[in-house]
Amino acid sequence: MELTFLGAARTTTGSMHLLSVNGSRILLDCGLYQGRRKEALERNRNLPVDPASVDACVLSHAHIDHSGNLPTLVRNGFGGHIWSTSATKDLCGIMLLDSAYLQARDVRHVNKRRKAQGKALFEPLYEEEDVLATYHHMKGIGYLDRREIAPGVFITFFDAGHILGSALTAIDVEENGKSRRVLFTGDLGRVGMPILEDPQIVEGVDALITESTYGNRRHAPEQDVKESLRTMAETVISRGSRLVIPAFSVGRTQQVIYLLCELWAEDRLPEIPVYVDSPLAIRATRVYDDHEECYDREMMDLIRAEGNPFGMKSIRYTESVDESKALNQVDGPAIIVSASGMCEGGRILHHLRKSVPNPDDVILIVGYQAQHTLGRRLVDRKEPIRIFGSEYELNAEVHRIEALSAHADRDELLAWFDACCPDVGRAFVVHGEAEQAEALGEALRKRGVGSVTVPKPGDAVSF
Repeated sequence: MELTFLGAARTTTGSMHLLSVNGSRILLDCGLYQGRRKEALERNRNLPVDPASVDACVLSHAHIDHSGNLPTLVRNGFGGHIWSTSATKDLCGIMLLDSAYLQARDVRHVNKRRKAQGKALFEPLYEEEDVLATYHHMKGIGYLDRREIAPGVFITFFDAGHILGSALTAIDVEENGKSRRVLFTGDLGRVGMPILEDPQIVEGVDALITESTYGNRRHAPEQDVKESLRTMAETVISRGSRLVIPAFSVGRTQQVIYLLCELWAEDRLPEIPVYVDSPLAIRATRVYDDHEECYDREMMDLIRAEGNPFGMKSIRYTESVDESKALNQVDGPAIIVSASGMCEGGRILHHLRKSVPNPDDVILIVGYQAQHTLGRRLVDRKEPIRIFGSEYELNAEVHRIEALSAHADRDELLAWFDACCPDVGRAFVVHGEAEQAEALGEALRKRGVGSVTVPKPGDAVSF
């Protein structure tokens, strides 16, 4: 058995690992590398493996850094099945189309400048027809549904609790008369998060491939998220103003809706219009509606008591451009949830342009903000705030809630490991910056794991 680390090795992007066993080649994830435009385009276009040589692909979840280069794989000759949970398959159906649309839009924008400069024009990495072809290769199955995906290679998905449909993948290999279990975490979620089940415990693991995004970091102390949200909503109700929430379309938007609906169910918040202004978030929410098998007990209790929170009358979905523009005429009180989560593009920019200079408005940041993004400048109050080429004073209130992170932190990763894999003999630490991966690797060594590897890109290990 050989494992080759093709992406997300000492970094958190472009998840891709190749498992070679029993004469078959199985790809674990096929994510987009995200970084500087030119480098990212080059790395994503030139896959580090011959797609035609890959027999099957196993997808941990739908986030683009794990799924986003599947159309390139198919476009260049992959002919096998792409195995995922049913919810992941449905999310990929919309997220990959959105990725193709964004690539086409960005290429058009860049090519205008390149054409004026007399330079060669770029082409998008893949197009809509490539996404549709990819979807036909996808096989969606349920949690705990064991399947043989290659001779002597069986997979079983367990709930990872990260986003809808996210999976821990147990890979059972029968080789030379022996059976061994390899567990691939994908991205590991957290205990007690809204909507989704907690990460499951998997038994009998011989080798572990684990993420390490927060391998040496702890999340901020637990906040009363609902109380913070209630306080800010009541502030804008009293002022007749707007609460603007930049949120990622998959996961974070649905968490915010859920928490608001719980507040209404508990009679802790007056009715206030909530506008979800993100076409991708709206489509993703419909996928959530179709997959109640992923919900936790609290979500099911809320549905039985109050109805589906995503369909409550105070939640209004604005799909068209005209509907979105009309929101700029809404002074409040209102809550607007819109993408992108880091404020780097999308409809949220139009709402921020109105709210940033308004001292009565409140901007609530509910996700991680990378350096050099507009969201980070808002959090750090680095003025002036530049939107669409114009500069604005930041007069609005800005608040931040960090307790909705979908990634397990160091303590949560280790607690899960202690419950799941205390006797594992081999561990490979991926999907984390070098410092984070090395720190988690050292923690696993101290827990008695006999062999811990923090691979570099391209490393191949036989075991």
